[in-house]
Amino acid sequence: MIRQLAFDLPSRLNMRREDFVVTPANALALAQIDGWRAWPDGRMLLAGPPGAGKSHLAAIWAAETGAARIAAADLAAADLPVLAARPAVAVEDAEVLAQDPAGEAALLHLHNLLAGQGHLLVTAAMPPRDWGIALPDLLSRLQAMPLVRLDPPDDALLSAVLVKLFADRQLAVSATLIPWLIARMPRSIGAARALVAALDARALAAGRAINPRLAAEILDSTADQ
Repeated sequence: MIRQLAFDLPSRLNMRREDFVVTPANALALAQIDGWRAWPDGRMLLAGPPGAGKSHLAAIWAAETGAARIAAADLAAADLPVLAARPAVAVEDAEVLAQDPAGEAALLHLHNLLAGQGHLLVTAAMPPRDWGIALPDLLSRLQAMPLVRLDPPDDALLSAVLVKLFADRQLAVSATLIPWLIARMPRSIGAARALVAALDARALAAGRAINPRLAAEILDSTADQ
């Protein structure tokens, strides 16, 4: 997979509002995040495939609300009362809790602690019914939360992201390279970041231009990873 490449990425991934590229694949999800003050009971579930932009939306929401962000895998070891003292909490990649009874119990406890006093955003790759949650009380609470979906990145989104990633690195590429890449690369925003980073590093190290031939070498070398 592209994201397993051992190239140095920029020290800061841009997760600001102005860096979020809006297309039909994510416009509804962004509108729901922007409308957080109207969430029923202050709760929202954001579901979408890896690389669709869930982490970016969670970062936008955290910047707006002052929310704490925590990976669901870290919930069992977290100080839940301290988390619940924040005005809002984002729990990310929550589908992993199906393999962690202590994590399930922690999310249920956090949900209850925030009831009536704080906002909760939960992100996952799929709706809760598909996680394999064993704790009935947690499953019922999750299924009662409103759900907004992120579609996989469409061509328009991938194209805009690639253009911005190249521009951020001050890399000039031909207009034909972008559609060439979109037709062949893994379809995720994370893969786009890794691919542009790999192209930049390889071109710099070899003194070569960034073009389809160089991109094909990178894609071919990582196809089986």
